[in-house]
Amino acid sequence: MQNIPELNPDDYSAIVFFTGAGMSAESGIPTYRGAGGIWHEYRWEEYACQDAFDVDPEKVLDFHELRRPKVLECNPHIGHEIITRIQRKHPSCWIVTQNIDGMHQRSGSRNVVELHGSLWRMRCSQHGISEDPSVRYQTRRCSICGNWLRPDITWFNDMLDAVVMEKAHNLINNAQLFITIGTSGVVYPAAMFPRLASDAGAKCVYINTETPGDESLYDIVALGKASEVLNGMFPLA
Repeated sequence: MQNIPELNPDDYSAIVFFTGAGMSAESGIPTYRGAGGIWHEYRWEEYACQDAFDVDPEKVLDFHELRRPKVLECNPHIGHEIITRIQRKHPSCWIVTQNIDGMHQRSGSRNVVELHGSLWRMRCSQHGISEDPSVRYQTRRCSICGNWLRPDITWFNDMLDAVVMEKAHNLINNAQLFITIGTSGVVYPAAMFPRLASDAGAKCVYINTETPGDESLYDIVALGKASEVLNGMFPLA
């Protein structure tokens, strides 16, 4: 790993950490698309789209329920903890994440925008979203109408939540420091955010084990594990 430049969070009035699957993979959570990812073993057409849920909701719910204990077996790493420490000192620090595992919240972070939803929430098509943080689902049907509840996750072929996307867009557009972690930024919306931050004049940092899709967008490119790079970049956090 190359020398890592140190950054002082006090130099920036607004900070956004944009995290992807690589951030959670270091905790032991399998990625979805990468080497050893879930979709190499399972067909998303059977487990992760609205059509599959409409055909066999119990099969889809069984699959996602099995993810919960596996995620809880993993723990946040030092990288998560460093971001949490920075947030505690800087209320204008936000996390925009593609991850659905809730690992940032488990490390104590707040101000988390979850682009793809959460494994720990359920949704009724008529009565909205409810928290469900248990190892097993508290209920699979809406207590009001009796309809099947589906995980509050952005599945394949789903549209991203417009309100959530607008919030992420506004945060990134106003950031002075934008740090991408664990995503190469080649698939939208990941590909859009670094350019948005760069165009808005933010200092842009890239942290990942893989090279970025467009290195010209970043002022700093640090290749390595998130925990190691963040520990070197924010030694006083």
